Amino acid sequence: MNHLRERIAAARGEKKADLVLKNGQLINVFSGEVYPADLAIYKDRIVGIGEYSGEEEIDLNGRYLTPGFIDSHLHIESTFLLPPELARVVVPHGTTAIIADAHGIANVLGLKGIKYLLQQSEDLPLDIFFAVPGCMPLADLETSGIKLKVQEVLTLLKNERVLRLGEIMNFPEVIAGKKPVLENIESAGDCGIEGHAPGLLGKDLNAYISAGIYSDHESVSLKEAQEKLKAGMQILVREGSSSKNLEAILPLITPANSRFFCFCTDDLSPEDLAAGHLNQILRKAVALKLPAITALQMVTINPARHYGLTGFGALAPGYYANINVLSNLEDFNVEMGFKNGQKVSTKSRLEFEPKVKKNKIVRETIHVKPFEIEALELKAKSDYARTIELVPEQTLTKSILAAVKQKKGLVVADPDNDILKLVVVERHKGTGNIGLGLVKGFGLKHGALASSVSHDAHNIICVGVDDEDIISAVRRVVDLSGGMVAVQGGLVMADLALPVAGLMSDSSLSEVLTKQQKLEQAVETLGGKAKEAFAALAFLASPVIPELRLTDKGLVDVSKFKIVELFE
Repeated sequence: MNHLRERIAAARGEKKADLVLKNGQLINVFSGEVYPADLAIYKDRIVGIGEYSGEEEIDLNGRYLTPGFIDSHLHIESTFLLPPELARVVVPHGTTAIIADAHGIANVLGLKGIKYLLQQSEDLPLDIFFAVPGCMPLADLETSGIKLKVQEVLTLLKNERVLRLGEIMNFPEVIAGKKPVLENIESAGDCGIEGHAPGLLGKDLNAYISAGIYSDHESVSLKEAQEKLKAGMQILVREGSSSKNLEAILPLITPANSRFFCFCTDDLSPEDLAAGHLNQILRKAVALKLPAITALQMVTINPARHYGLTGFGALAPGYYANINVLSNLEDFNVEMGFKNGQKVSTKSRLEFEPKVKKNKIVRETIHVKPFEIEALELKAKSDYARTIELVPEQTLTKSILAAVKQKKGLVVADPDNDILKLVVVERHKGTGNIGLGLVKGFGLKHGALASSVSHDAHNIICVGVDDEDIISAVRRVVDLSGGMVAVQGGLVMADLALPVAGLMSDSSLSEVLTKQQKLEQAVETLGGKAKEAFAALAFLASPVIPELRLTDKGLVDVSKFKIVELFE
């Protein structure tokens, strides 16, 4: 109570503030105005806007004051970084909060994995809130490491940093009224549920929303986002590494509806992260003529209100003192950053050194039943086969019928026509499951690429030109206890170890980037043309993103939500 009295006294000017940021241009995300102001801070809160004196005073000389930025939907695992290193990277770019959906590590380790990320994200100058995975596993279409039980979900929802149920990805089962997913939805109660509804329109969309799911980050076109907006959904405009939807959706945003939009990254590669975070999205949005105030609202007050984060997302009395100081509203480079009233960054330099908490539980998660090269043989049953075709800069794929190249009755890769073999090897329980298929769009002329980052169950996925390199690449991933590999002629050209659940590294961003750049060089050497080849590879096993996918159990027609034959 004494602390509250002191805060009130500081707000009244009866007690000196701890810090006053003077002569700033304040961005008011409530009124949409920009005006000269001093900002008074006591302990971790803003106590006033106006004329105040403080124990410490910083003259901003007319620079802009904005709330700290909030990423409304990010899978931390996609960055390959643990939370302390992620904080070190994004805080200097102005990010002070992230809503993380932890379904990646949960698919591997369940409750233990989520608790691990909660532990790793403690005591950082970055608030990491979580959405607990809402559908695990994704029906019987792939083999996950573990099943997250309803009681475990309820336990997690009691944690103050777990805000709601994460994206409900198996949308076909929701609209079909299947019991397992509806039980999970009901378990969330009134805490809220995040959506995942790629391409859903009309009555199917109505059915999905009627289950109590009021947000979505999967819109790839203006028409899709418009229908979801009219149906009452909060639209999280995705601008990540694998999917970039900002430019398509931006014309929909107006002063009348902008409060129903947020920006998110969803999946963000280390390479993109090195260039920036939400500040990059703001820069692009403003360059495309979105008003700067509107863009800032979409990374501050809008996500804060959507997630019920009281005291976040604005510069106003009683709000947490999460503040960015900018020189302009065009490049959004952060000159100073404050978290809970403490300076945490100065001109892209962090004021602290994060430390990773060691934990053996999350290691040694690769359990592959030994297999020989014959297991990769694909008998030709027809001259044409269902083939996955990549869509540039999207996680969506197309399902096409492609002519197959044959040799002695077996289907082989056809690099001249960009038809390559795709393999998914189960890695959680040693079942021996191996899914075989074909993919178009990678452009490899030689070798193979393999990875243990493979949404959503994160089995080992590999694309290659010949079976010898495919098996060599898979075996190298196993030896690394998870990671990414490029192989040619049986020799490892480059690799990146991801020993934390087979998804993340405990190294620094610079170390990860060095390894990743060598992988990208290897992809080019092998003839690859797919931008972000490993990012594209990572989504080819997800049975909840249209149209065609491959899991360890076989080829999945996402619209039908079932396994289909490779040959018609």
